[in-house]
Amino acid sequence: MRDSGLSEPEGSHPPGGDPLDRAVWRLRSRACWDDAAALLAPRAETEPELALRRARILIERCMFTATGWEAASDALRSAEALADDDEARGAAACERGSLAYASTLFGVRDRADEARSALGRAAALLRPGSPTRPLLDFRRGLIAQHLSRNPAGASAAFQRAHAGATAHGHPLLLSSTWRHVAAMAEEDGRLAEARHGFAESLRIREELGYLIGIAPALASLAEVEPDADEAARLREEARRLVHLLGGVPSWLAKRLEEAAEPPE
Repeated sequence: MRDSGLSEPEGSHPPGGDPLDRAVWRLRSRACWDDAAALLAPRAETEPELALRRARILIERCMFTATGWEAASDALRSAEALADDDEARGAAACERGSLAYASTLFGVRDRADEARSALGRAAALLRPGSPTRPLLDFRRGLIAQHLSRNPAGASAAFQRAHAGATAHGHPLLLSSTWRHVAAMAEEDGRLAEARHGFAESLRIREELGYLIGIAPALASLAEVEPDADEAARLREEARRLVHLLGGVPSWLAKRLEEAAEPPE
């Protein structure tokens, strides 16, 4: 399974000036999702926005580790119960679509219909200018690419998400849209365009200090790097980061290990 579509940070934002935001970001970016979720838990019991952020963090853990499904589902149900307007309900539906997509992608349980239905519900609830719209477009692109096998639909959705992430100032999501636009270019054989997109994704993640997203970006860039020595360097750096983070992302750890094995 190619890495496009896996372990994506998507819509959460890097921290501002709030100490809680900074602490959660540091933990989350270093694969400490349980600790990050625990910091949010007290306020997440009553505050819809923090309940949704907590659910998103635990869903992200599923994407990076293929574990923690029950905790993510429980957190998402709590966020859905607290949602008190169409924007909050639409954002929660978007997260449900993401969790169902991840479950399908990793073969835990086929929830493709649920994923499509949830994202359709999000589209109906979110106003046209909602800051969650770019994330919704991105996730629709993932489903078109990996579940529906519709490259044209995926490309259009990723382009909309890319434009929306730029307009709304969502750098972390922008790193993912760059990555997927690049993956589509790679599939079409447009390798120079793919290298540019993967390099931009890597640059943004490094600037943000999003440690768990850097290894996938390095590995993707290595796939389209024409210089064999540079490609090997990129893969080795990705392997070092995955080891540093305890084997996260789990799917990338396996792929890098296989790539490092000498041929028989």
